[in-house]
Parts: sequence; structure tokens; C-alpha cells
Amino acid sequence: MKSTVFAAAALGLMAFASSASAAGVGACLITKTDTNPFFVKMKEGATAKAKELGVDLKTYAGKIDGDSESQVAAIESCIADGAKGILITASDTKGIVPTVKKARDAGLLVIALDTPLDPIDAADATFATDNLEAGKLIGAWAAATLGDKAKDAKIGFLDLTPSQPTVDVLRDQGFMMGYGIDVKDPNKIGDETDPRIVGHDVTNGNEEGGRKAMENLLQKDNTINVIHTINEPAAVGAYQALKAVGLESQVLIVSVDGGCPGVKSVAEGVIGATSQQYPLQMAALGIEAIAAFAKDGTKPKPTEGKNFFDTGVNLVTDKPATGVKSIDTKEGLAKCWG
Repeated sequence: MKSTVFAAAALGLMAFASSASAAGVGACLITKTDTNPFFVKMKEGATAKAKELGVDLKTYAGKIDGDSESQVAAIESCIADGAKGILITASDTKGIVPTVKKARDAGLLVIALDTPLDPIDAADATFATDNLEAGKLIGAWAAATLGDKAKDAKIGFLDLTPSQPTVDVLRDQGFMMGYGIDVKDPNKIGDETDPRIVGHDVTNGNEEGGRKAMENLLQKDNTINVIHTINEPAAVGAYQALKAVGLESQVLIVSVDGGCPGVKSVAEGVIGATSQQYPLQMAALGIEAIAAFAKDGTKPKPTEGKNFFDTGVNLVTDKPATGVKSIDTKEGLAKCWG
């Protein structure tokens, strides 16, 4: 695996010194699930970096995406264990805040990974993809790809959970901004009035959820021809539902994640384009930040001009659109989730 410092430098990011002595430092990684490939890769990055730095890492996950109770219990365990820091991808970005405050009050460094807390400053730092930009990229690509047909599209949204975590809102609203839809309240999903929007449904970020949500939207309008999906497992589920009724060639599917299976789905034509993020790097940099904090109290700083530490995003497609910067699936596979 490439060193995190090198990878960060290649993306123009700040890297934390790996030379900090971290022996005996405890850290926790708390993800939404331990089955989604995105979080599997995140765990891989955190584990490898913890081993390199001598950090004692414990990992926890919810039973399903949206299981906040398990995440609350995990934070309580981390506090009790005397950990120096927590990395968390929160399922309920508002509901988890009081428990995060308990951890910070106990002296732990809390870093949100991928999904900002609500409010974002409830954590000491956020290491994430610019999820609004990720949404804008796929929205702009979809509109450019459809051309004149974009103004008459029938659009469905396969979102994450009813609690509307920040990552869900940012990607959903970003897509609309990129496509040219009035988002009304940018912090809320579902209040828009654009007649092109058929509706929203939730997927829990998995294939089965994507299939069921797609079936529900088709019952509302079987002429849907654009689908925004919160992630690639949901996109694959949507494609399965469409294929089952012979409509797979009618619908342009776009997504966010850029995992290796997702990039392959783009290459195979299942997904038209996806915005690629880098979870292994997010988690590895997070472990470095905890090690630095344990050494001398240093806290990570956000990327200049932003209120979070931006770990980069690229649009991946084999059908580039004018005015939308992208990489092809060959490059996407070389980069996937590194």
C-alpha cells in the first residue's frame, strides 16, 4: 500500500507526520456497517496505518446503515477504554451529537469520516469527500449527457435513510444543483417542486434497498429515465429492478462512491457515471491525526476555504461530457478507494 503521506501529497492534501510515537495509544473506528465495501476499505486503511504507527485500534459497526444505537454504545465503550481518539461515520448525524460531546468532554479527539455531523463543528474535525461537489459532478454529467432532453427528464432519487444524514443531503442536493434544479432548502431532501422529479425513496445504502426503492418509484411513473443513487450498491439494486421489467436501457443511473465494483459497473454500462471518493485514505489520515494528537495535542486543520479536510473526488465515466471533468474507468480502477 502506498504511504498515506505520499497519497495525500499527490492530491494536494495535508499529511500528518507518521514518525510520531504512538505506542500505547488507543483509537476507535466506528462505521455505519461492516458489510458495505466502502466501510470495509475504510477499516483496511485504518488497520494498516494503526499497525504501522503502533496504535491500538478497536473497530465497531452498526448492524445496518441507520443503526445509531450501536454507534452510541461504541462511543461509550471507547470512552471507558481510555481511547485517545475516535473516527466515526455517523448513521444519525444529529442524534449522535450528545454522545460525541461526552467523548470530547472526556478528552478524546473525535473525527467524522465521510459523513459530517450536524452541526459539523460537533466533531473536532471532518475528513471527507466534498459530497456536495460529488453530487454536482454527477448532476452536471447527467444534464450534459441528456442535452436538450434534460429539460423533459423524469428523475428519481434513491436516497439513504429517513433521518437524512448530511452525506445523503449533500449528494442529493448537489445532484440537483449540478443538473439545474432549484433545491429550495439546501439542507432538506424532498421539498423541491420541479415537475421533472418523480419522487424520492430510501435504500439503506444496499442492493436490496435499491431494488425495492426503484420498484416503488416505477409504480409512481414507469417513464423515469434518470436515477440518482446515494451509492453504488443502491445503483446496482436499481438496475436489477429495471432489468426485471425490461427498462434498463431507458434509464441513466448515476451514483457516488467509486469503489472497484462500482467502477466495473460503470465499465459494464450498469452505471453511467460515478463520483469516486477515497475512504482508505480518509481512515489512514484519521489514524495519523489521532497519533499526532496523542503526542502533543495537535488537532487537524480543515482544507483552506472549507470547513472540513477534503480528501478528493473524481468523476468516473467512459462517456465524457463537454464541460464536466472526468477520468475513465481504467484510471478509476487504478485509483479505486485508495
